[in-house]
Amino acid sequence: MKNIALYDNSNKPEAVQYAQQALRYLRNYDTEIFAKPDLVEKFPEDIRKYVKAVPVEDFEKFADVVISFGGDGTILSCARLLLKSNIPIMGVNVGKLGFLAEFAVNELDKNIDELMKGNYRIVDRAAFETVIDGETIYALNDFVIEKRGSSRMITLRAYSNEHYIGDYRADGLIITTPTGTTAYSLSCGGPIIAPSTPVMCITPISPHSLTLRPLVIPDVNELKLIVFSPTGEANFVADGQHERVLSNYESIIIKKSESNIKLIKPINSSYYDLLRNKLLWAATPFDSANK
Repeated sequence: MKNIALYDNSNKPEAVQYAQQALRYLRNYDTEIFAKPDLVEKFPEDIRKYVKAVPVEDFEKFADVVISFGGDGTILSCARLLLKSNIPIMGVNVGKLGFLAEFAVNELDKNIDELMKGNYRIVDRAAFETVIDGETIYALNDFVIEKRGSSRMITLRAYSNEHYIGDYRADGLIITTPTGTTAYSLSCGGPIIAPSTPVMCITPISPHSLTLRPLVIPDVNELKLIVFSPTGEANFVADGQHERVLSNYESIIIKKSESNIKLIKPINSSYYDLLRNKLLWAATPFDSANK
């Protein structure tokens, strides 16, 4: 028997709708169902009795699997809360592109059947971490340091294991995990990196010099960045959701976390299938004909 926890993007009514559909369908199985309290309150009374309200931080005590309803951002927020646990996350895409949340809502019942039958694979995804003001901050996609309060560029001095890389004069820098290379980094000209590759990528945002290109370094290295901003401050953002302010001459160290994120993926698809389906990357007219 599997114990299933449901997690949703509270800002998307359709996420609640599909979580409700999943709850009704899961009743066909001998399983216990949990959900965060604010989601349970949104369920109709006739099915509310079949789910137990549990804070997300306690999912690991009760659940074997978490089903996330939303987009990639929903998985990112869920993943950070569950980083210290070993619970795999299944992402149902109620968003747009869906690189992390790749299970389609129009096949929700089928996907739940496959989950309950064990027809899936689990992949480990690396996370990065840094410490600011005594708080450890994690990212599954990326850390971004960018200009604040001005259109003028900032300068970020970079070191890899104390070896000086250079001064990046740009609108900012993206420090991306392999998982995050298809997010913000890609739109800034960064490379696509297979998510199992043990590296971190430094992608400048609108650099002043065209010679400043994305740089890939081993993820066993520690990356040190020092801020120089004309306004005296820069924005620091983790996964587009967690924001802090960095002061001039403040330094941060980014490294690979010892904790991994576990994601549930369809058993018969690969990362390269995902690239072709989502980005039409290296796709040909024959791909559709062969499906």
